[in-house]
Amino acid sequence: MKLQRTISFFKYITIAILNSYGMLFFSRNKTFSILILLVSFFNPFTGLSGLVAASIAVIAAYAVGFDKAQIKTGLYTYSAVLLGLGMGTFYEGSSAFWILLALASLLTLFISVALLARLGKQQLPALSIGFILSLWIVILAAKEFSALGLTQRNIYWLNEMYATGGSTLINIIQKIESWPMPDYVSGFFRSLSAILFQSNVAAGIVLSVGLILYSRIAFMLMVLGYSAAMGFNYLMGGFSGGGNYYNLGTNFMLVAVAIGGFYVIPSVRSFLLAVIAVPISYLLVVGLSKITYTWGMPVFSLPFCIVVILVLYCLQLRVVPRRLVLTPIQYYSPEQNLYRYLNGKERLLNKFYFHLYLPVMGEWMVSQGHDGAMTHKGEWSKALDFVILDNEMKTFAAPGNLTEHFYCYNKPVLAPADGIVQEVVDHIDDNEIGKNNTAQNWGNTIVIKHAEGLYTKLSHLKKNSFKTTKGAYIKRGDIVAACGNSGRSPEPHLHLQVQATPYIGSKTLDYPLAYFKSRTNNEVELKNFVAPREGSFVSNLTPNAQLQQAFNFQPGYCMKVSAEGYPIEGWETVTSFYNESYLYCKEKNAFAYFINNGTVFYFTNYFGPKNTLLYQFYLCAYTMLLSSDKGIVLKDNYPINVFGMHPVRWLQDVLSPFYIFIKMKFESHVEASQAVLSSGKIKCNSKQTQQLFWWMKEKRNFEMEVSNGHLQSFTSTKNNIKLQVTCVAEN
Repeated sequence: MKLQRTISFFKYITIAILNSYGMLFFSRNKTFSILILLVSFFNPFTGLSGLVAASIAVIAAYAVGFDKAQIKTGLYTYSAVLLGLGMGTFYEGSSAFWILLALASLLTLFISVALLARLGKQQLPALSIGFILSLWIVILAAKEFSALGLTQRNIYWLNEMYATGGSTLINIIQKIESWPMPDYVSGFFRSLSAILFQSNVAAGIVLSVGLILYSRIAFMLMVLGYSAAMGFNYLMGGFSGGGNYYNLGTNFMLVAVAIGGFYVIPSVRSFLLAVIAVPISYLLVVGLSKITYTWGMPVFSLPFCIVVILVLYCLQLRVVPRRLVLTPIQYYSPEQNLYRYLNGKERLLNKFYFHLYLPVMGEWMVSQGHDGAMTHKGEWSKALDFVILDNEMKTFAAPGNLTEHFYCYNKPVLAPADGIVQEVVDHIDDNEIGKNNTAQNWGNTIVIKHAEGLYTKLSHLKKNSFKTTKGAYIKRGDIVAACGNSGRSPEPHLHLQVQATPYIGSKTLDYPLAYFKSRTNNEVELKNFVAPREGSFVSNLTPNAQLQQAFNFQPGYCMKVSAEGYPIEGWETVTSFYNESYLYCKEKNAFAYFINNGTVFYFTNYFGPKNTLLYQFYLCAYTMLLSSDKGIVLKDNYPINVFGMHPVRWLQDVLSPFYIFIKMKFESHVEASQAVLSSGKIKCNSKQTQQLFWWMKEKRNFEMEVSNGHLQSFTSTKNNIKLQVTCVAEN
């Protein structure tokens, strides 16, 4: 047991150190992090100094008791890596050096933790400010320490490489350095290596390859930042202090990546913003260096920190965000950030809107929608009117001269959601057919408060039909009154509007309704968080108790899952610190995050290896409607990263900020025949379809069986090879 804890501890420390290196390029890719670590040893002493500083910072953070998850990300300690690389570049090795490095590493850690806590409250990054402040202090203090000497190691770095790898390694590097290439290209590679306090083409080429493998968008932005800086330098007549390799790498190229694709979702606009931010960074480099060099200190990456934090803070202050979108959830990859944002923009509306449902039973027709031609004008334009029609598209049975002849008259009106009754008007008589009561425009009305600034108003109700009173708490689906013909209503209908205040007569809000069926020309569609269209026939979904129970994965729920050729997996439902629910497979360390809102079950994320049964279930049950209503095909899209790494996917990565041509579509439906439902078993079919431009190809078919409220099995078929998976609930 003690050995396991020791191994686990060293594994944790190793991951934290690697992430510290990866964060220098906004990455948590382990392969790229290892590559960065190895490249830092192109200057062996400098690389060793960086590794020692990172190790001291990580172990100290763990020993002090900072948040383990945060330590593991490398956010606390990547400034310590830069500090170590900087000190290893500037100073000779000695006992005094190592003592000062250890102290400075701790100082960098504490500054970084403090800044992250303070700036994090404003949702701003600390970036490399901890490194800058610490190294400045070291530079100023070192002048007073006679035991610490400056070095020329960075000039004669090939000597160190010879001591490390001999003549073979030197020959390889010298050949790379002597490759014929334009100064612009060699300058790019040197600038990239300068992020690790180097200035050689070989290191830049290796980092470029790693960067391309990690993120095509990040590499493009590096090139863009370098080009913008060189172009600005040319237009301004040149400035050697601003155009040196270190500033090109750490201040201009990293600014482009941070603003163009990391903290802002990659797009044409984010790329333009990056192009604008680079010259601003250039101005700061030139201006601030006049101040810092007075004290004998390089400006380092301070302009990068100032510009990125300033831009992000200002973007947060916008009244109308428009199309420059701040990254909502950080996946430490521009591609992942973009693809998951695009995928979740519509799917995750569930989390951003309060759920309001149709206030009716059965199928009604939207006789007047938003911006309707009759009465939905001006401040009251975002309202909905509902009636019931027969097969002949009439609202009444002959002769139609009395309110009782109209199909919707006296039908129950439901609460659209849970809330508190704010206002009730219940004294106005129904109109004769064809007449209006404009003096009491809204007729009998109920206003329900659902949240602060969110109310619904139901009008033209029947006198003395109310089932609730002012101040009462009501639940979604409760009958509140009956449809009538009071107020400005020439014939019986129901008026619904959403508003920000409780007053009768308040202006309307353009607010969508959640999950409803919409029928147009006998085609039934599931609509989600949209306003029903005028002329469409709409109705609420009928929940299926079996499906609701089968997908009701409560915390602590465990299930054993098995299939031929796979080891048995145990899935447990867990709730995170942020109240996110997920299925966890301990055997494979895989996580499948999901949301169940009672109407739809859907997965939001999957993390872990793809050779698991949990991943197959993620694909199979990606979005499931918890209703057995006939004729509904639920359509969705997987995130593009499900496509896998492929030359076509790489091309999509390059074009993704400008154009998406890959889609991985998902469809599912429930077999709702009476025979199936009466058997106590429900079958859910789904499929995965790949779309490249206009070309469609079916990739996988899935079938899932639910019996007595439990998931029994599911199958996944690809290329006529069927995987049969059995599920057994343990509690």
